[in-house]
Amino acid sequence: MDQDEPTAQALDSSEKRDARRREAPSAAVVYEAIRREAESELNRPLVALAWSALAAGLSMGFSLIAQALLYSYTPEAPWRPIISSFGYSIGFLFVILGRQQLFTENTLTPVLEVLRVRNLPTASGTLKLWGVVLCFNMLGTAIFAGALSWFDVLDPKIDGALEAIAAREYGHGFGTMFVRAIFAGWLVALMLWLLPFAEAARVLVIILVTYVIGLAHFPHIIAGSVAALYGVFCGSHSIGEFLFQFFTPTLLGNMVGGIMMVAAVNYAQVAYNVPEE
Repeated sequence: MDQDEPTAQALDSSEKRDARRREAPSAAVVYEAIRREAESELNRPLVALAWSALAAGLSMGFSLIAQALLYSYTPEAPWRPIISSFGYSIGFLFVILGRQQLFTENTLTPVLEVLRVRNLPTASGTLKLWGVVLCFNMLGTAIFAGALSWFDVLDPKIDGALEAIAAREYGHGFGTMFVRAIFAGWLVALMLWLLPFAEAARVLVIILVTYVIGLAHFPHIIAGSVAALYGVFCGSHSIGEFLFQFFTPTLLGNMVGGIMMVAAVNYAQVAYNVPEE
């Protein structure tokens, strides 16, 4: 310990500033950055949120297109999903880097503000935020899926890939979909915790986390809805299957996973380490 003190004292002010820049931010700093962003989202007009959410729903459709193109142009082999799953990240990149409002990505973080202030107006504002964003995200996905199914947006030979991807969204029962969706929500919340200080690595963080979600086929309520609704519009699946086999368990699972990660893990480690004023 005594040997370290002369070294620290020998640093000039410039070197000390450089050392501080190289320090990893504490959990409290990351928490505050995310909380401030959540507070900003809660104060945005609902009309602005609606337009942003509609844009996000439309943008997420490109994840389906990218996956279908990679799937179609890759030879049929056991490793085909390893390649095609990279397409899953495209929509997330457009949405997150474009600052569009996507359910799970931007709407679960206000839970931090709810836990901090613990009052009815904040909780009510969070519920309104969730409702508006979810509705307009779904509207965007429905428009995109409808365009793909009713018009020749892509070469007809891609249709088989689109149908195969859509069928995967209906591959499990309610309970399994719910549990798998928890992992998707958890990974998304983890990604949000990493992004504020990822800096130049932001794109890499988004790609890696969403690639894992896509490769594991963990259902995501918005990204998966584009493919699931494509199956409905093409007649492969019914609206009842969409609502009760995909939408409901995926929505609940994503929210449970995201809130667990945000509230039970990230908030707790800060709340119990910072003494009350």
